[in-house]
Amino acid sequence: MSEASAPANRLAQEKSPYLLQHAHNPVDWYPWGVEAFEKARLTDRPVLLSIGYATCHWCHVMERESFENPETAAVMNEHFIAIKLDREERPDVDQIYMRALHATGQQGGWPLNMFLTPERQPITGGTYFPPEPRYGRPSFVQVLESIARAWREDREKLLNSAKTLTEWLEQDFPPNDGAALPSLEASKATYESLLAHFDEYRGGFTQNGPNKFPPSMSLLFLLEYHRRNPDSRALAMVESTLDRMRRGGIYDQVGGGLSRYATDHDWLVPHFEKMLYDNALFAWALVDCFRVTRNERYREWALDVFEYIERDMTSQEGAFFSAEDADSEGEEGKFYVWKSTELEEALSDTFTLEERKMLLQLWGVSARGNFEGKNILFEPMEREAFLRANAVAPENLQALLDRARRRLLEARNERVRPLRDDKVLTAWNALMISALCQAARAFSMPPLAERARRAINFIEEKLRPDGRLLRRYREGDARFAATLTDLALYGGALLDCYRATFDEKLLENARNIAAQIRGSFASTSGLFYESEQAASDLLVRSIETYDGVEPSGNASAFRLFSWLASYGLDIAENRKAADGILRTLGGALAERGSAHSFLVRGLFEHLNPGSELAIVLPEGASVPEETLSWVEETWGPDSVVALGYERAGNKSEVPLLDGRNATEGRPTYYLCQQFVCRTPVHSLSELQSLRTDS
Repeated sequence: MSEASAPANRLAQEKSPYLLQHAHNPVDWYPWGVEAFEKARLTDRPVLLSIGYATCHWCHVMERESFENPETAAVMNEHFIAIKLDREERPDVDQIYMRALHATGQQGGWPLNMFLTPERQPITGGTYFPPEPRYGRPSFVQVLESIARAWREDREKLLNSAKTLTEWLEQDFPPNDGAALPSLEASKATYESLLAHFDEYRGGFTQNGPNKFPPSMSLLFLLEYHRRNPDSRALAMVESTLDRMRRGGIYDQVGGGLSRYATDHDWLVPHFEKMLYDNALFAWALVDCFRVTRNERYREWALDVFEYIERDMTSQEGAFFSAEDADSEGEEGKFYVWKSTELEEALSDTFTLEERKMLLQLWGVSARGNFEGKNILFEPMEREAFLRANAVAPENLQALLDRARRRLLEARNERVRPLRDDKVLTAWNALMISALCQAARAFSMPPLAERARRAINFIEEKLRPDGRLLRRYREGDARFAATLTDLALYGGALLDCYRATFDEKLLENARNIAAQIRGSFASTSGLFYESEQAASDLLVRSIETYDGVEPSGNASAFRLFSWLASYGLDIAENRKAADGILRTLGGALAERGSAHSFLVRGLFEHLNPGSELAIVLPEGASVPEETLSWVEETWGPDSVVALGYERAGNKSEVPLLDGRNATEGRPTYYLCQQFVCRTPVHSLSELQSLRTDS
């Protein structure tokens, strides 16, 4: 990284950890904004837009090789206006230029280096450029000089290229007038696509070349598919994938938490950075798998993720940090890997020789190592097979493992830690809030919902002080208008938290967010733009439909609209908005449903809604935990349940509760279908009989 003693550039005034990493480069960096493009116009120079994020390994490599190099910086400063952008702060900007790169036939990734006109139009670009020609790529300086020469001598060609790319970016989805809603056949096609790409031997899916990414959204879809199709192989695919990921090097066997992806199909060698969104979605999948199987290991594994988040990724105020870097001391993975002698030394004082042998066998440790002469800890044997081979009881091995993890965590914490990106992002916090609230319900653990409420309180106080949601907070600074993904995931998180706490304010808050999305993000196609109408610094307003590292904004908005309608809130408006998304994407769901897993998952309840349950308690009555546990176990994660206390006039802002009272001074259950309710009952057994009859 740059030496802090070097002169500072404009990025020193920013809050983004990524931009601050470049604040002492010899490059004359600008942050994204009007000043940079005005300077480009006045000086008649093209713009170099370089996009990355703080925990990006290849971003660090390119900085060391090129952006810290005075000769390279001199070429950049002479011929270009250079802009640095944190893609996690401005995903809307990143999406535009990543789409432009894809339109040129190139594969995306970060760092993303795009050359633009002073009018923000993309000319050409690429990802990582080496300092010397290699990997079949020209050197970065060669690319810079080539673009600079073309700008001087053949500008018309560059401008025509920019015009063509911009026209392509400006293409919108056509209106969906008359399009039919997709059927549940889309879910079958999605299942069959996942089955065709399933790795029978190692779990996961073989769709990303040599790498394997956590497929948590696909797993959530498969669990929902299994509920309706128990004879399918959906559950087997989920369990195999979760088990192999949790045993693999992609999971931090010492400190907990999931790495960004594995660089091999065995889940062994991770790209060591840890992202909040990956861990939230992984925990969510574990929670849902526990719901289906009631297998205690999935509960334990989810809690292990939450323990890591609480220990290393939670602020004092309760918000969640964004990421941890892959690199420390300039080496990828150095913080996480072990020489066999280091493990022996760390364990020698408090573990017997036999205990140490068992632990090293469990974690696949050897003197040779499995990663550059060191060991990435993983479990090469299935736990049940290991127990049999070593004739050890499960509880005894778990106690030994717990002790060893604590000891190794102490030893590891003496090392130089990777950078922690401590900015707070609304969308990523929303995913963790949802995961915690799902777990609070599934595990009957209210403290998990309390952690989620702290994060919600932080967002409301710091990122929504005047009612307008913002995307990023760091060191007292809240900036950047919330994207569609921010709003939709946060609205969904409020709904998830309502289901865990039954605080009606959360439901009303989610309702208001949905109204804002419908009012400020709608397109004529039925889909929703990623940026709001007021966005003025963007070349175009993009529409994102595919799930990426997080659910797409449109899939998240669909979930929000559909579930608010299920609760009776603005039914006509929310149902129309949800249906509009489905009508426009119906063909895509049938053809490439696995790229829309989060959206396809919601088809089941949206197209075939189940029962609703209203619970009205007399004043002073306790929440019927037995009933809630039964609903949780038998109705699944998306059950529509409203709970409240009887009040004057039986008035409630929640339509399921409005006009309903607690009869006979006892907790009263109203089982409803499309808001038409059956005769109320007062006991769990009566409710169970009603549901069986319905």
